[in-house]
Amino acid sequence: MVAKINRGKKAIKKEMKIAREERAASIASNVSGITSILGSWQVCHTICLAIIAFFAAIGVTITILPLAFLIKYSTPLWLIAAVLSLITLIMYIKKPCITKNTLLFQSGILLFGIPFQSLQDYSFFFRIMGSIMILITIIIFISKKLKKGK
Repeated sequence: MVAKINRGKKAIKKEMKIAREERAASIASNVSGITSILGSWQVCHTICLAIIAFFAAIGVTITILPLAFLIKYSTPLWLIAAVLSLITLIMYIKKPCITKNTLLFQSGILLFGIPFQSLQDYSFFFRIMGSIMILITIIIFISKKLKKGK
């Protein structure tokens, strides 16, 4: 009878440990999702450039970026995105929770957008490598969707 009770206690402790780990993973995932909005400056920048290109196409010239105030936050936001990507990679290694394509896409975006002044001599290389990673991810995504459609 005592052995059954001890086995029951061990099972409960194991379940509690698993529940804590799942709760920690869930919290980390939520924090990552919430703070991903911080990396949206690149999306904002792209949208702003698209708006400027549209106006240029119809003859209106905009000489400054309307969202230029975000430039001074590029390095801290990039560092936050890099840390969150590292956390995501560690979580993926421990327990795959996202696809390899997502990791490749994130890495490509991070590589493309390196904001450090000391690395500006290599920015062309970083942008090419980041673009290749992003392009590979998009091609894999589209090919999987086309295979599912057949």
